[in-house]
Amino acid sequence: MDAQARYDELVDDLVAQNDDVETGKMMGMPCIKRGGKMVGGFSASEGAMVFKLPDEGEREAVLSLDGAHLFDPSGAGRPMREWVVVPAAHEADWPGLAEKALRAPTPPAG
Repeated sequence: MDAQARYDELVDDLVAQNDDVETGKMMGMPCIKRGGKMVGGFSASEGAMVFKLPDEGEREAVLSLDGAHLFDPSGAGRPMREWVVVPAAHEADWPGLAEKALRAPTPPAG
C-alpha cells in the first residue's frame, strides 16, 4: 500500500472512532483535526505523515527514527518546534503517533 493510501486508511479509522476528529486541509496538505485544531497531516511531497507532538520526550524519541525531522512547511529553514515528519518507512508507527497527537492537549478552537 502506498503512503497516501495508508494515510487515508488511518484517517478513516480515526474519524470513525472519535466523534471530535475530522479531516480538512491546512498548510497545503490534507490534515487531521481534533476540536478544530490540526494535530496531523500528510506531506505528499515527502510521502510522510506529520504529527504535532508537544511532549518533548515523545518528540525527541520520534526524531530519533531514521529520516524523521521537524516539519518546515515553508521550506525556508523555520521548522515548527512541535511538529515531526515521519517517513513512510515507519508507517507501522503512524497509528500510535496519531493517537499521541490526538491525546495531546489542544487549546480551544475559536
